[in-house]
Amino acid sequence: MESVDSVVVGAGAVGLAVARALALAGREVVVLEEEGAVGTATSSRNSEVIHAGIYYPRGSLKAALCVAGRRKLYPFLAEHGVPYRRCGKLIVAAGPDQIPGLEKLRDQGIANGVADLRMLSADDARALEPALDCVAALESPSTGILDSHGFMLALRGEAEDRGAAIAFRSPVLGGRIAGDGIALEVGGAEPMRLLARTVVNSAGLFAQDVAGRVEGFPRDRLPPRYYCKGNYFSLSGRSPFTRLIYPAPEAAGLGVHLTLDLAGQARFGPDVEWVERIDYDVDPHRAESFYAAIRRYWPGLRDGTLQPAYSGIRPKIQARGEPSRDFLIQGPRDHGVPGLVNLFGIESPGLTAALAIGEHVRDLLRD
Repeated sequence: MESVDSVVVGAGAVGLAVARALALAGREVVVLEEEGAVGTATSSRNSEVIHAGIYYPRGSLKAALCVAGRRKLYPFLAEHGVPYRRCGKLIVAAGPDQIPGLEKLRDQGIANGVADLRMLSADDARALEPALDCVAALESPSTGILDSHGFMLALRGEAEDRGAAIAFRSPVLGGRIAGDGIALEVGGAEPMRLLARTVVNSAGLFAQDVAGRVEGFPRDRLPPRYYCKGNYFSLSGRSPFTRLIYPAPEAAGLGVHLTLDLAGQARFGPDVEWVERIDYDVDPHRAESFYAAIRRYWPGLRDGTLQPAYSGIRPKIQARGEPSRDFLIQGPRDHGVPGLVNLFGIESPGLTAALAIGEHVRDLLRD
């Protein structure tokens, strides 16, 4: 059996950020990825938004890691030549009844350390975005967009420059807790057994599967898993907006919002669709509900201009109707297994928070 210092399971944005942080700390790192490329699931099927840190309760991991991650992310992208744009965002109230919700978001964001938020009147909002219809808006200048694939390539490159290695098509089939680490059974074309002193489970949608395959891991420490699908539709033609437009938040998501890609093309989503299995097909009929939701803030949307684009799956650890749960980052103090860190429920703002999550995990293993 081959021995290695650190194994990271999963080569999405967060797994790569963890590998980078460990490699920069001088640790030997092997990343095991089931697929043949980086970021094939959640990391490449999202809005590619750099979140400011507004939506998450004060004191939560989501709030702390989103704000810390965003502050690290813009300089990282600039330094590594990864395309991004700090375009800003408007969160809009469609009616007077939604204004208190925006004010609560503003206060929560300020408490989280987002210092540049400001409330706008309807006239002020329309002065920025003439096509917008609202009674008030919350402006977030720190929000932006990025090339998520370019970000992951930069993370991978820096990790590999510091000695990390990535083994693609190498699924973790099982494991057991050994006296001097965690023994992993790795499949693929060239199966192998690895004895790792530390293991970071960053398998995203499959994190519970990976943890459950480790003999001796306490089953009562496994959180439930639910799949929440988000569908996206793209806009045919030119977007009238230069900023991201978000409605007031809704249960399990942030509403059908308008985001932009780096070429200025508009797309809408994600919606909320609870599913039993992973399926990335987009039902064209869901566009009907999109039109109604979008016209609450953009009444000028014409019929027939939305086209199915793509979908993603959120790895939820709460069921439909339950309150949103925080990131669940389990270290040895939480489950009693030395050298093991599990990352559960890493959905939005995981992309924004990735660099901070990597450093957080590094510190957990250092302790």
